[in-house]
Amino acid sequence: MSDPIDRALDAIKFGPDGLVAAVAQQHDTGEILMLAWMNREAVRLTLAEGRACYWSRSRQALWRKGETSGQVQHLKELRLDCDGDALLLLVDQQGVACHTGRRSCFYNAWRDGQWAVIAEPQIAPEQLYPGERRD
Repeated sequence: MSDPIDRALDAIKFGPDGLVAAVAQQHDTGEILMLAWMNREAVRLTLAEGRACYWSRSRQALWRKGETSGQVQHLKELRLDCDGDALLLLVDQQGVACHTGRRSCFYNAWRDGQWAVIAEPQIAPEQLYPGERRD
């Protein structure tokens, strides 16, 4: 009998770059927190550890959400879309999800013909990532 995590991985259609889009959503409120990318190892670690792990395209490395900032995402449920090519992570977000210090990465809204910032930072990025430059 195969490992359950291997069976989960086999059902996911990773793109030619080995990645799949992953949306993180707060499990109890439905708030969309962020979009990130996962490779097979990130999905494996997320399922094995119960904590969100993603693939950083800019750093070309795995990163566990909150490993630097302390803003951890605990996995409540992993869902696969109907085509098998996108994931939804229902998480319990500890603190903020966005590297800008906001709860959600989706803080810009198209309103009246322009982008409007609809959420202010809850914590300064310098506090989340001391000594790091975050663009």
